[in-house]
Amino acid sequence: MSILMSRPAIRNHAVAPLGALDSPKPGPRPGPQAPTRPKPAPPATVLGYSPFALDADARHFGLTTSSMRLKGGTVMVRHGRRTASTTATILLHGAAGSWTTWTPLLQAADATARDLTDLIIPDLPGWGDSPLPTDRALQGVESMAELVADLARSLGYERWNVVGHSMGGFIALALAASETRATASVGLVSATSFSIQDSVRHPVRRFSVLPAFSALFQTMRMLQLTGQLGRGLVRALTRLDLLRTLVAPLFRYGQAVDATVIAALGTEVRPAGFVLAATRAGAYDAAARWARISCPVRSVHGDRDVFVTAQDDRQLLKVVPQCVISTIAGTGHFGQIERPLEVLLRLEFAVPLPIVSTPSQLGTF
Repeated sequence: MSILMSRPAIRNHAVAPLGALDSPKPGPRPGPQAPTRPKPAPPATVLGYSPFALDADARHFGLTTSSMRLKGGTVMVRHGRRTASTTATILLHGAAGSWTTWTPLLQAADATARDLTDLIIPDLPGWGDSPLPTDRALQGVESMAELVADLARSLGYERWNVVGHSMGGFIALALAASETRATASVGLVSATSFSIQDSVRHPVRRFSVLPAFSALFQTMRMLQLTGQLGRGLVRALTRLDLLRTLVAPLFRYGQAVDATVIAALGTEVRPAGFVLAATRAGAYDAAARWARISCPVRSVHGDRDVFVTAQDDRQLLKVVPQCVISTIAGTGHFGQIERPLEVLLRLEFAVPLPIVSTPSQLGTF
């Protein structure tokens, strides 16, 4: 079985009204036909660089948008493409992100007849449309993992394949460690791990380990102190088209990334949330807890990823020896946006379907 299912989808096109769903009933609901998204034309179906814009309309992907009140807080979630399976595919975004960060991956899957089914794509607490819980006890890594498990079960699933990007990868590993029987597999896209923890715990002494992250972390701490002034500065940089230059180190070809990606980063750069997420990750005992993981794990990151190091790969293999790690050439920290089809292929355990590609296209944008 692959982490990202390759069988044709039986989509749930019903769109539930926004509002609290304390006990949603599993299975599709009858409803109006959702608008369909046109299939992208080549070169979107080849292994090119950043072929898709972000798409914030869940209906284009046959997904329902729901606000769910759970034990760990209120979560906005996009879900659907329901089949008879009791195993969900959960996609977890990173810090300064939301559910839309996965839409290029969904578009790449749709463009190459790899419809992903039984999807659960939340806005994690404090990001996107999901508020941060006021109870600090619910803001930790383990609490976030518990909330994701509660979300899947509330939607009627017993097990899950979980895929996480950056901070979402960190949470995916925590989920697999705490829910060993329910987690069928883990997929990691530039998952933050041990180097990030070192940088948070020892910001001065370990600055050289991940200088890009350390500089960003200190910047966020300063912006956090300025409150709304800091948020206003980020919005101003976005309007002046200066944010693209500032976030360029996150991508291999920053100037080639679609404008919707930069705009989303500008919206989701929340200094207080970023500092909280990094601090909580620094306090988590990753080595001890991740050693409990028993399911298959696949990890992929870009060769120009400024947040993941070769030492991270070695430590992850030591803690989770069944992990399979691969690197994508010409890619930064956002593989699911920069080279979504390549990420899709690397995360699949099944034999990949045929694709159209040429050697000259593999390393270009």
